[in-house]
Amino acid sequence: MNSGWPSSFRTTAIVIIAFGIAMGYLEAVVVVYLRAALGLVEFTTVPVLEPAEFDAFAGMEIARELATLVMIAAVGWLAGRSWVERLAWSAVLFGAWDIVYYVGLWVTIGWPPALDSWDLLFLIPMPWVGPVWAPMVVSATLIGFGLAAANRLRAGRTVDIGRLEMALAVTGGALVILSFLPDAGRVLDGDASPWSGWLVFWLGMGLAVVAAVMALSGEARRATAPPVSGS
Repeated sequence: MNSGWPSSFRTTAIVIIAFGIAMGYLEAVVVVYLRAALGLVEFTTVPVLEPAEFDAFAGMEIARELATLVMIAAVGWLAGRSWVERLAWSAVLFGAWDIVYYVGLWVTIGWPPALDSWDLLFLIPMPWVGPVWAPMVVSATLIGFGLAAANRLRAGRTVDIGRLEMALAVTGGALVILSFLPDAGRVLDGDASPWSGWLVFWLGMGLAVVAAVMALSGEARRATAPPVSGS
């Protein structure tokens, strides 16, 4: 790593994480204020508006989610020097924002009361629900592997994302998302019975972690691979 660069890995990591912390806390406060303004102070099964109010604000919520993704992608783009590094910094920012969002809610209003509390995670293209611990696991993984990848790239090393790594990552991510979809209808109707998608979730996380480890260790694997003899 060239410590003479103004945007060194350490400095960039501090700025990205600080931005994620501020962004996460700000969103938590906005949620609290919105619910207080609507007279919905108490959280029930999921921290969302009641059905009638939620329908009225659904378009605004979807727009807010899209705006959040644009903000994360924009900061990652500005921080990175290649598409892989930009993706890595975006992952770090997403993870920090998401974790601090839950921490902010817990500090301000005491929600969630437990890590297995149900939450409405996302609305695009349809509602996602899951226990709070699941997105926090995803976010912690994104922070860890995002920092590892960005550090390698800033040090002049490589992160090898080939077809196999990409296929594993995309499949793993798709399975994680899929695990949040089947229970949405019943949870939004007030049914708090156990999560049915946990096995699919862990399978997806396993594939994604394998893909990340392979990408980060590609340089070492090439260096230790035996030479291929010519015919």
